Amino acid sequence: MATIVTHEPTGLHDNLAHTPDGHHHKETFLTKYVFSQDHKMIAKQFLITGIVMGIVGMGLSLLFRIQLAYPDQTFPFLEVLLGRFAEGGRISPSFYLALVTIHGTIMVFFVLTAGLSGTFANLLIPLQIGARDMASPFMNMLSYWFFLAASIVMLGSFFLEAGPASSGWTVYPPLSALPQAIPGSGLGMTFWLISIFLFIISQVLGGINYISTVLNMRTQGMTMTKMPLTVWALFLTAVLGLLSFPVLVAAVVLLIFDRSFGTSFYLSDIFIGGEALPNTGGSPILYQHLFWFLGHPEVYIVIMPTFGIVSEVLSVNSRKPIFGYRAMIMSMLAIAGLSFIVWAHHMFVSGMNPFLGGVFMITTLIIAVPSAVKAFNYIATLWRGNIHFTPQMLFAIGMVSFFISGGLTGIWLGNSALDINLHDTYFVIAHFHLVMGSAAIFGMFAGIYQWFPKMFGRLMSSRAGYLHFWLTFVAAYLVFFPMHFLGLDGVPRRYYEFTAFGMFEEWIQVNKLITVAAIAGGAAQLIFLYNFFRSIFKGEPSTQNPWKSNTLEWTTPVERIHGNWPGDIPHVHRWPYDYSKPGAEDDYIPQTVPYSQTISSNVPYDFGFHGDAEGFSHEFYKGTKEERTPAKE
Repeated sequence: MATIVTHEPTGLHDNLAHTPDGHHHKETFLTKYVFSQDHKMIAKQFLITGIVMGIVGMGLSLLFRIQLAYPDQTFPFLEVLLGRFAEGGRISPSFYLALVTIHGTIMVFFVLTAGLSGTFANLLIPLQIGARDMASPFMNMLSYWFFLAASIVMLGSFFLEAGPASSGWTVYPPLSALPQAIPGSGLGMTFWLISIFLFIISQVLGGINYISTVLNMRTQGMTMTKMPLTVWALFLTAVLGLLSFPVLVAAVVLLIFDRSFGTSFYLSDIFIGGEALPNTGGSPILYQHLFWFLGHPEVYIVIMPTFGIVSEVLSVNSRKPIFGYRAMIMSMLAIAGLSFIVWAHHMFVSGMNPFLGGVFMITTLIIAVPSAVKAFNYIATLWRGNIHFTPQMLFAIGMVSFFISGGLTGIWLGNSALDINLHDTYFVIAHFHLVMGSAAIFGMFAGIYQWFPKMFGRLMSSRAGYLHFWLTFVAAYLVFFPMHFLGLDGVPRRYYEFTAFGMFEEWIQVNKLITVAAIAGGAAQLIFLYNFFRSIFKGEPSTQNPWKSNTLEWTTPVERIHGNWPGDIPHVHRWPYDYSKPGAEDDYIPQTVPYSQTISSNVPYDFGFHGDAEGFSHEFYKGTKEERTPAKE
């Protein structure tokens, strides 16, 4: 069963100049590690940069959690760490808003969008569809460097005299449109806009590359319905990004015009210090429409890659075919389409027409249907499976748990009448940190543990992985689940302290619990960081296919080569989920194995036969449609 049938690379597969043995000419340090055009190295660059940004984003959240849990206490280490922004050991109110703003920006865009999609789209798309590299390796390199530049500009805003942007990660005007409004509205806001502009360029370059690669560079036999769900998910994520991010560009450009050129796209009837500004005719609601037209597809840009990652991890580690392969594809297509017509559920309290609010409420509830299909299929895949509880499997199951528990509260917020009371409370924080934040992070961890051997040729420590999972899983629920009850009691988000409100004093102890759990969850990531970086250099060497998986990436050598396969590109014969097939010699059959070598396990459906099974003979068909020859001949 280990035989691999290959074919000569043709067409777009030859867009990389390589020697007869498949290797490129000798690379220098700069061309291999810095300005690399190899998709696998670029995936590592996205991953490590995303990890660094994740550390920063998590650190910022711990700082403002300390303020919320202990609003009347001073901590000298804060002044040492933050300087003038925490004089006397207390974070200033304006810098508190900056921490919240940059935390949200970093986690949503730089970690859960670029860090997640950039890593796994670069790593898996060429490997799993049978391509030498991306359609444009140079454009791929530029995508990473624009992302790195955006990250540097965003972090650089912390070193400005007035500090970084502080108008919330959504940067609503007028705070973001008037440089004189608050300290964070000045140069820090300009840095934010420049950073996001660079970030969008990165995403557009990457999206064009991913889509072109999937559509044009699949190996022979790799039809769209034989692609792994990971590729489907990453492909649709790229489509979402390509259609929605340019809208944010428009919003940012108009915001820059209002800030710097005296226009009034978002401003009207503004008074500062009792003095009326000349701006008239604008509307901040226009910005909300533009932002959330990106913002809701962005939710699925974040979670969609984890749909594919978790589908692959669950199937491999339960040794079962994914349940409802075509239903999974259709549900992702439905989610992608519906995500563009639900954006205004973020704006139920903005004064919109109640009839229009009802329309968006209905579409919001409809999008729960394909999401529920995915959750059901995940559970059905696990049902009665031969489950291997590897770290990646635990994180995949954890992702399903967060997706279900957090998704259920979305039904509450999608109801326009209920949202009036819950909007801008901690209930919203709890909802999206579970369904998007925690679920996506757990999916990302599942992917890292699953494909670490492919990236670095070594295995991560399973024992450390188990400890990392359980501490993170428990901490995440302790942090975000209690927030639902704060929100139901009306506790608002983004407030600097609650001690001034007698009605909220009863939640101080809960805030302390949340903060302690957040610190414990942050400490758990130190286990991951140690395991990750130690395993790169000292981990147990990996075999070529350590998880006994069916997909094409495990047919490449353990040692990284630019071009992926040393010889011809494998020929694909079957779908990627032939696990535990009755009659098969092993519990997995790689995509490269022809049906003619698995006569005992072939079933009519393998050959598109949907009639009476009694009229089908195993001996009659030896291969795929291209290979079919009657046995009697």
